[in-house]
Amino acid sequence: MSGSTQRLNVAPTITMMGVVKARLVGATKGHQLLKKKSDALTMQFRQILKRIVETKESMGDTMKASAFSLTEAKYAAGDNIKYVVFENVDKATIKVRARQDNVAGVKLPKFEHFSEAGETKNDLTGLGRGGHQVQLSRSAFMKSIEILVELASLQTSFLTLDEAIKTTNRRVNALENVVKPKLENTISYIRGELDELEREEFFRLKKVQAYKKKEVDKQLAKNKAHMELGLERPISNQAEAQDEDLLF
Repeated sequence: MSGSTQRLNVAPTITMMGVVKARLVGATKGHQLLKKKSDALTMQFRQILKRIVETKESMGDTMKASAFSLTEAKYAAGDNIKYVVFENVDKATIKVRARQDNVAGVKLPKFEHFSEAGETKNDLTGLGRGGHQVQLSRSAFMKSIEILVELASLQTSFLTLDEAIKTTNRRVNALENVVKPKLENTISYIRGELDELEREEFFRLKKVQAYKKKEVDKQLAKNKAHMELGLERPISNQAEAQDEDLLF
């Protein structure tokens, strides 16, 4: 693109120059702030990505240990233990709540698990047979739930940050490659037009001064000619009078 597409269509005046310069200052400051925001979000994005990888690696071992502990509990307490657990469960003892973290103006969702206080019926499950293995299996699955909740929080924050970084980078690129060049080209255009007007005004003043000087020189020449004619006329009149005296 070239020509008028790379600048704003404005009148080349001093007032407009000030307005465009103010817009350029605002665009520069906005570009710097958005660049810092993009860097902060990218840093947080990498940290979350690293934590996701670590959480997924630990999740494999935890889920394997949970499945193995369930097998041990079934072996120790019998296959009927699952019916006993279902009978004792009437409401969830582990719940998840959501809150928001603010990172460079971007709100990231964060999930936390919590247990309601109070004694539960599951504490007595398997009391007659295999109670210890049942409690170990319960603890193992509690760790699995913690990891799953943490992974869900990290994954959600990861997707939110990804969209925020894309949006911020688009704005940074727009300011850097479109808005600022247009404003700079507009300022250069206005400055060139003002300089051209100043040169035209200077040339016009020079022409006016030259014309006035020419007129003044003309007037001085006329005055000088008139003065010379005025001096010659009285001398010629005196000579004529002397000639008349000689005749008479």
